[in-house]
Amino acid sequence: MTLSTGTPIQRWPAESIWQSVVPQWPGFSIEILPEIDSSNSELMRRARQGSQDPILLIAERQLAGRGRQGRHWIGDLGQALTFSIGLPYQPSNWSGLSLAVGLSLAESLGKEVQLKWPNDLLCDQRKLGGILIEAASQGDHSYAVIGIGLNIHMPPSDDLRTPAAAITEFWPGASAALALERVVKPLLDTLKYFEMNGFSPLQERFSSRDALRGLNVATSEGLTGFCRGVDDQGALQIETDQGLVRVNSAEVSVRPK
Repeated sequence: MTLSTGTPIQRWPAESIWQSVVPQWPGFSIEILPEIDSSNSELMRRARQGSQDPILLIAERQLAGRGRQGRHWIGDLGQALTFSIGLPYQPSNWSGLSLAVGLSLAESLGKEVQLKWPNDLLCDQRKLGGILIEAASQGDHSYAVIGIGLNIHMPPSDDLRTPAAAITEFWPGASAALALERVVKPLLDTLKYFEMNGFSPLQERFSSRDALRGLNVATSEGLTGFCRGVDDQGALQIETDQGLVRVNSAEVSVRPK
């Protein structure tokens, strides 16, 4: 059931998580690594070498974690929860997958958590965590790697592109192990649901936590306007002087009033 390299430093609820998810994901395994460059990179390496079984890979310390646009996400020991889930995955439409993942995490963690399109979790407009989704193909089969990074405690560095938030601000006594136990089963349920149904049935729930909806925003491609939320495919909708524009991929920031 559980594979480990080295000696894990924390006590992880691997057995209880495995028992809860293996009926839905046969062959599911859990691996805990005390230190690694990136849990996503490791699962992508394995997938390209032909290992495409369902797995939860937990990194107690991550030295070269990756976010969107190649940004680094360093998971310091005890400060953050960093893990990746790898799954054989065949949705009819991948659009909105990162939004579905973020929604599941937010609903598991608490009412304080909002979602910033396309892959950030926020608390009080500060970054609580991020999502990185990658895919590998082998013939007609695809394999998804879903990477999650969550701040359990405030990061030690104040030299951050976006102000940080931490789970312990609204969940006293939280730890990486407790957070993992809370989020993994609902996340895997959501991934199964998304594979069968896509994003459309989740649109309304996402909108209730949308941190950009109703604000003036600007994209990295120079588009500015009023955010109308997301459509049923997960695209961001921006009302511009030229009309409503759908945005599928861009960095988005809030414009000052």
